Amino acid sequence: MNFAPLGDQGVLATFSAEAAALRFATAVESAAPPGVIDIVPAYFTVAVFFDLRLTRYAKLVPSLDQLAKKKPARKSQDPRRRHLIPCCYEFGLDLGRISELTRLTTEDVIRLHTSTEYTVYAIGFCPGFPYLGYLPEPLCGVARLPSPRLRVEPGSVGLTGRQTGIYPLERPGGWNLLGRTPLELVDVSKGYFPIRTGDRVQFQRIDEPEFKKLQGYRL
Repeated sequence: MNFAPLGDQGVLATFSAEAAALRFATAVESAAPPGVIDIVPAYFTVAVFFDLRLTRYAKLVPSLDQLAKKKPARKSQDPRRRHLIPCCYEFGLDLGRISELTRLTTEDVIRLHTSTEYTVYAIGFCPGFPYLGYLPEPLCGVARLPSPRLRVEPGSVGLTGRQTGIYPLERPGGWNLLGRTPLELVDVSKGYFPIRTGDRVQFQRIDEPEFKKLQGYRL
């Protein structure tokens, strides 16, 4: 564990494992020291931003250090939420490419993708885009597309490297698309962002008629 300044109003906490970073973020979120105004977890790091009128870096770091070293209660309830995301793999534009590169049948690709419960390690790229890890080993190592698409449909589910993720909004993108969810996962105008860092996500296979029934629904 290491703390370092992040500009003049932030502390960057770095950990040796993702799980430790998530525990720290949860601890700060539930018992934030005075002056803390925002927390941004991302894999091995957690950025903690503070109000200079209420605290200073030198004053805040000892409090954060205590939270980082505090052992979680054995019977404490897991604060992470679990989301079951319906996904129609019939819309998998790159399912054939993924199958070829992994040397798996398309059915095996879908089975492996839906059988894993993923952790949301970061939110980024565009509002509400969850970086989910980690893929089962047989699905790892698929490189990004040689040329990114100029337009990816909202709800598209993609993968690359060791991660999978969901494009909540229409955007250009270079991930391999293996399916699409009918759910609305982001509404920027209303501040609707149901998936947060630390949450757990699992995909559930649906067919095209079910996709049409669920289109526009929210988590």
